[in-house]
Amino acid sequence: MATTRIVGRGRAGGALAGALRSIGWHVELVGHDGTATAAQGVDLLVLAVPDAVVAGVSRAVEPVDSTVVAHMAGSFGLDVLAPHARRASIHPLVALPNAELGARRIAGGAWFAVAGDPIATEVVLALGGRALTVDDDDRAAYHAAAVIASNHVVALLAQTERVAASAGVPLEAYLDLVRATIENVAELGSRAALTGPAARGDAATIARHLEALSNEDRALYEMLSEACRRLAACES
Repeated sequence: MATTRIVGRGRAGGALAGALRSIGWHVELVGHDGTATAAQGVDLLVLAVPDAVVAGVSRAVEPVDSTVVAHMAGSFGLDVLAPHARRASIHPLVALPNAELGARRIAGGAWFAVAGDPIATEVVLALGGRALTVDDDDRAAYHAAAVIASNHVVALLAQTERVAASAGVPLEAYLDLVRATIENVAELGSRAALTGPAARGDAATIARHLEALSNEDRALYEMLSEACRRLAACES
């Protein structure tokens, strides 16, 4: 059990602190102002601050040889943690809408991308999670995939809600379909899970859909229908 200080009282910092406390770790949660001595007296210092200030906060912390300094930024490598000798990255691959729900998800067997000092994997295993080692050169692609899997899905569901409302149907009516689709992908893989007009080459149905959509929603529908067609045809 590593004594831990987390800099940053936002959703990520609060979620990690809550998760670690739930398994009995001693965790101090502090703000990111006046952090010069933040690495003193702990085994692990986690910088749970906005991506834009990670490097600046890291430079403001006086190095302590025995302390590992880690960040929670998904797209960054370890270079942003200069000048600290012992560095790590711990990025939970979960959505963190607030600290309370985030803590439950982080402590619920989540996947984490880790790099650097072995203490990162120690944290993940203590939380009952699964660690993925992601090299610095691959971090941007890894995080882009996370954004597609989470944020872009939210945007698609917002489009679903808009289009459904135009037909007088609530979003709730489509959510079981969404859940079943995710389950199909998990069980069968993306290509085998694909259904609908693009998968079966039904251009006439797609044309009727496009006529029913606003200009805003038509462009996204066309782009994704083409992506579905290529997936069905096994094109890259």
